Amino acid sequence: MDQTPPDHDRKTDWAESRTDWAEDRTALANDRTFAGWMRTGMAAIAIAVGLRAVFDAADPPWLPKLVASVFIAASLLIFFSAWRNSKQSSRRLETHATEEQSPRMFAVLAIVFSAGAVAVGAILWTL
Repeated sequence: MDQTPPDHDRKTDWAESRTDWAEDRTALANDRTFAGWMRTGMAAIAIAVGLRAVFDAADPPWLPKLVASVFIAASLLIFFSAWRNSKQSSRRLETHATEEQSPRMFAVLAIVFSAGAVAVGAILWTL
């Protein structure tokens, strides 16, 4: 026999569950988007290294370093934007059945990647 009270609306429960699942999917998508932005920043660093290597013999010698520095700066901007946007999205969402990355982890990763980008830029200028 059905134990559900007569005033209980099963369709409302289903709708609320679907909404909770959608919010969980959005939180997980935020994590994946952050990872995608971090990969894009790393690609900008790889382009900087590649440009510096390919145009090493260019004249004047500071020109390839300057162009590589533009891509290093772009990677820093990408890392900052990824952190800021993921933090804002994470603040607006409430997870139900999943666990998203903490905003602190987003910050730590963005700082570590940014420090790596600055180090690569410094090394490129010393070569």
